[in-house]
Amino acid sequence: MNRSVFGLASLAFGSCFSWGLHAQSTGFRGAVGLSSQLVDRGQAITANTPILQGAASWTSPGGWSLGLSAGTELRTPGHLAEASAQASRFWSLSSAWQMQMDLLYYRYAGSARMRSFDRAEAGVHWMYRDVLTFGLSAVRVLGAEDRRLRGVADLDFHWPLPRHFYLSVGAGIAQTPAVPYHAYAASYRTDEYTSANDNSDNYEYEYKAPNSYRYGHVGMIWAMGDWHAELERIVTDPRIRRQRGIPAVAPWVATVSWSF
Repeated sequence: MNRSVFGLASLAFGSCFSWGLHAQSTGFRGAVGLSSQLVDRGQAITANTPILQGAASWTSPGGWSLGLSAGTELRTPGHLAEASAQASRFWSLSSAWQMQMDLLYYRYAGSARMRSFDRAEAGVHWMYRDVLTFGLSAVRVLGAEDRRLRGVADLDFHWPLPRHFYLSVGAGIAQTPAVPYHAYAASYRTDEYTSANDNSDNYEYEYKAPNSYRYGHVGMIWAMGDWHAELERIVTDPRIRRQRGIPAVAPWVATVSWSF
C-alpha cells in the first residue's frame, strides 16, 4: 500500500498486506524499523532523513485488531514526526478471498502545512490470496474548514519470487485535502496560482489544488521470518510535487523492520 511507507505499521496491524493477515496470530505483537523517509500516499511527511518507527497491536481470535504506531526522525529523537491509531475487523470470505474494514487516525507534527495531513478515515479492503489488494477509503481532514469526506482508492500487487523476494507494485488516486496555501512573491506565479491583489507590488497568490491526484510505487520486498525489507521507487502526480511548503519526495524509499 502507499498509505505512507508504513510497511512497519502494516506488519504490526496486519493491514492491507495480505501476507500480514495470513501470518498474524492472536494476542500482542509489535515491530520496530528504520525508514529513509515517511511518504503518505505519494506526499512526503518528513525530509529525506532516517526515520525510526515503532508499532504495536493486539488481535483477538474473532478477527478484531487494535494498533498504535509512531515515528521520529533520528536527528531529533525526542520529537514525534507522526503517530497513528487503528481499529480493524477481518473476515475470511473464502479460501482465496479476505476482507478487512478499519478506522484510522493520523496525526503529524511539524509545520501547519504538515499538520494539514491530520485526518480520520474509514476503509474497506479486499485481498486475493497473497497477491492482490484493493481498498476504498473515506477521509475527513481534521481542522479543515471544508468538512466533506474525500475518497481514496488503492491497488497493490505482490508477486512472490525466489529466495523470499516479492515484486511490489501499487497505484492509487486520492482527492486532495482542501488546505489553504499562499505564496508571497511575484516570481511564484504560474497557471496554478491566481493573484489576490494585482495592484500590489508584493503579489499574493493562492494555490489551486487539483481535485484529485495519482500516485504509485514499484519495488522489491524481502520477507523472511520476523524480518522485512523493502525498496520502492515512488511516483507522484507532478502537480502535487510542485506544491511549496512540504518536503520533496525522494525517488527511492527504503524500510527495514523486525517484528516480534
